[in-house]
Parts: sequence; structure tokens; C-alpha cells
Amino acid sequence: MRTLMYGRLTLAAHLAAVLLWAAGAADDPYSESALLRSPALGPHIRLSAAQAAAAPSFRSGAPFVGTYYFFWYNHATGEHFRNPDGSDALVDHPPDPTGVSYLDPAWHRKELLDIMDAGIEMMLPVYWGAPASKVADFPWHHNGLPPLVAAAEALLAEGRVPPRIGLFYDTSSLAANGNLAQRHVDLSTADGRAWLYVTIRDYYSLIPPRLWATLDGRPLVFLYTATAKAGSDDPSVFEYVRTHFAADFGGVRPYLVAERSWPAEADNAYDWGAAFSPKAAGVATLGPGYDDHAAPGRTSPRIDREDGRLYSRRWEQLLALDPALRPAIALVETWNELHEGTDICETQEYGRRYIDLTRHYAAQWKAGARLHSASPYAEAPGVETTLGVSGRDQGLRLVRNGDGEFRAAVAAGSTCVETVANGANGEQFLYFDVDDGFGFEPSGPLTVEVEFLDDGDGAVGMQYDSADRRALLAGAYKTATPVVRGHTGTWRSATFRLSDPRFCNRQNSFTDFRLSAGGSRLTVRRVVARRD
Repeated sequence: MRTLMYGRLTLAAHLAAVLLWAAGAADDPYSESALLRSPALGPHIRLSAAQAAAAPSFRSGAPFVGTYYFFWYNHATGEHFRNPDGSDALVDHPPDPTGVSYLDPAWHRKELLDIMDAGIEMMLPVYWGAPASKVADFPWHHNGLPPLVAAAEALLAEGRVPPRIGLFYDTSSLAANGNLAQRHVDLSTADGRAWLYVTIRDYYSLIPPRLWATLDGRPLVFLYTATAKAGSDDPSVFEYVRTHFAADFGGVRPYLVAERSWPAEADNAYDWGAAFSPKAAGVATLGPGYDDHAAPGRTSPRIDREDGRLYSRRWEQLLALDPALRPAIALVETWNELHEGTDICETQEYGRRYIDLTRHYAAQWKAGARLHSASPYAEAPGVETTLGVSGRDQGLRLVRNGDGEFRAAVAAGSTCVETVANGANGEQFLYFDVDDGFGFEPSGPLTVEVEFLDDGDGAVGMQYDSADRRALLAGAYKTATPVVRGHTGTWRSATFRLSDPRFCNRQNSFTDFRLSAGGSRLTVRRVVARRD
């Protein structure tokens, strides 16, 4: 196989440099000092301020559209085309699979042109690199970036504007990170923070600054879920990354966007899982559906695409938000994750349908357009649900999930539901989903009334999805004032006044609020949410 060139270095030459570094590290090549001394993967390092500011930048408040780019496919070798048992690993398939290879600039060029045709201005290549894998091998996450860069630079030379390239750091590599290290990175330590930073450094060293995706001049780094639990709640982790990046890249500090599972607050936040339900907190995210039946051992529910109607509804749902309040960044999940059926790229199954749909809606997003919500509850004064075998949902529904089990019952003359302790820790919750047309964005204060049976121990409590980023998980679980039970054995009403609801589907199973009784049983027959 021919050696891939980038700058003045080859991957073979870089491997030799890395091996020398590893051999010269006295004790642990993954200590902070050794990591910071290690050679970067690419040549774009130790930049001047002028070099680091070479690309035009997105600006705060100006809307734009991005997507995740999975570049791990190679038909010739079967990488990400076949499962270990030889079966088809893909749910959706490229139009001509024989031409697909992360090693080939021609394949990247086609994808770049299609992304441009879809009206998408930013791409986030999914990077699973780690300091350990620099020595162990050079898989797709290293080999695939130079051909992508070559394709983007060729478009620039032709006078075209390719999508700007940011980073989607798949932080799964903090727990599974190559053949040599085999460690779970601890971000509470200096070594762990250096590991996090050096991975980001290596990625951006492979991308010429003129291709960077930046916001107000700051390179965009999206962090996947908080796989490294230790230290992920310490905001100094992010400051460590910013400080060291600035030292290596001309004084520029990265713009960090952390998935909502990170306890520490970054520059912005987003939610993974928009293939199941759209989100609008920090970054607006949406997807066309979900289907992972080709992946061995997967049991996730399938989200039907409805022949494109689901994707259209989700775009229209986001476009119904007030442009002055909705996020500036809309992120499509995903461009080409073909294993999970979240792709919008050209495929055998759907042709260019999703490219055309994206272009239509992306143009409206970038223009600041606002659509009228088609939900019958968009202007409704309230939503409600009555529970039990004769229950009825009117813009509010009870959702069953792992820690929100319940059973239908009859108590004190009324049909109702009662909580069931989950097997993991005995917690008992009832989760509710509010119609998105009623409360998907900050819509002013709400009052929630809960009709419950006044028996048992523990106060009736509520946690709700809010606009208060100081609350648990960036506001997804804000605690309302509980209502004390009086042990009367009769039906009572608990009233919760919510000053800052933002029902963006961020609780478990993409719900908006949950009720509990301190771990004891809670029996409920009706729930109503009204605008104040």
C-alpha cells in the first residue's frame, strides 16, 4: 500500500519518531510530561497567531448547520462493511460500495460535494484517536484524515467552499484506547488531562488552519459522552485543554461543546441521541430515524423514518422555535453513520432524498425563518393526561422506562397508576413527555397539578427539564419544591409552579419531567400542565 503524505512528513516517518519518543520515556510514555513532549501527528503545530487565524469564522448568534462525518469505511478491506462473522454490517448502503475508502481522496470529494449540496457548512469527522494508538497502529482515524484534507484543499483550489472541519472527539477512547495502554483515563489526574489534550492536539495538527471550523475564531471541539467519569465534573479539565491548545496553536483557545452527560460546564452543550428525539438546548440537534439491526448484540428500538416525514417534522419543530431564542447551531445526527441508520447521505435505499430535504430546511434555518407549529397544542392553555385503564392523553403522556416502571391500579374509587420499584436501586419514578408544540422552548412559567393518593411515606417531588444550566445535568433535572403528604388516604392535588421550564426531551427516554415520592410508592390518577 502506498504511503500517505501529509506536509513534509509521512506516516512511516512519523511512526519512527513516535517509537523513538516512546523508547525515550523513562517510565511511563503516558505521563503528563511524556505526553506533552510527544511529537504531534501532523505538521500544523507551533503555529503563529496569523497562521491559526487563517480560516473565515462562524460568528456567535449567526445560524449555521453542521453534521457528524463517519469516515471509517473501506470496501476493499471490509472495514466497517462486514461484521466479524462476515455478515453485512450496514443498514443503509452507499450507491457504489466499491468506490468507498477512507484512503481515497476521490471518495471524500464526493461526500464533501454532497454535504455542500445539502447546505451544510460544517462537518465533524468522528475521531477515535488516542496517544496509545499512535504507537500501536494507524487505523482509519489517522489514515483517513490526510485524504480528507487533500480533497478539501483541492476544492479550495478550484474556488469552491468546502464545509469547514471541526472535531467530534469520540471519548469512548478514554476507556478503550489501543493495544499498549489499556487504561481507563482518569481526568482528575495531570496524566489524564494531558491524554485528553494531546488527542485534540494531534487531530488539529493534521488539519490546515485554513480548513478549520471556528466560532469567533476558536476551533470547534465537540466532546462525546463523559466516558471518563473521574474528573469529568471539574471545570479545570476544560481550562487545561484551552491553555495548552493556545500554547501550541498561536494563542487560539478552542471552543468546547460537551455532550450533556459531562458535569463540568464547557463553552456550550449538546445532546447525543437526536436520532430518537430532537433537542434544542445549547445546540439544536435532530436526525432522520434510527435502525441498528445489522449491529450484533444491539437491542435499541427502531425509529421509523416514515419515508422522510419524520425528518421533515423534526426540522419544522425546530424551525417553529423563536429565532431569537433558539440555538444558532443546528447539528444533523448523522451524515453517514450507516450502521445505525441515522444517515442523510446518498444511499441505495433513499437516493438523495435526505440531501434535498436538508438543503430545503437548512436554507430556512440559516435565514432565521420561523414556521408555524403544526401541533394542535401549540397555542393550547394546557395539556393533561388521565391515568389507568380508562386514561386519555391530551398533549401529555406517561412513559415507561427502566427506572420509571408502573402498573395500572384502582384506588379510592378511581383508575390510576402506581409506581413499581426498579430492580437496580429501588427508585420509583413516573416520567412524562409534554407535546413539543406546547413546551419545547422557554414558554414562560407553567403550573403542574398532580392528583395523587395521599398515603405512604415521602413527599411528592418533581424534577423537570429547565433553562437553568446550574441545575443537575445542565438543567435537565431541576428540583421543584416538594409537596408533603398528609396520610389522609384520599385523593389530593399537589401543585408545582415552574418558573423556567424548557421541555427539550432531555430526561430518560426523552421525557420532560418526572414525579417521585422519595423512593416509596406513588399513586397518581391525573396530571395537568397549564400556562400561567
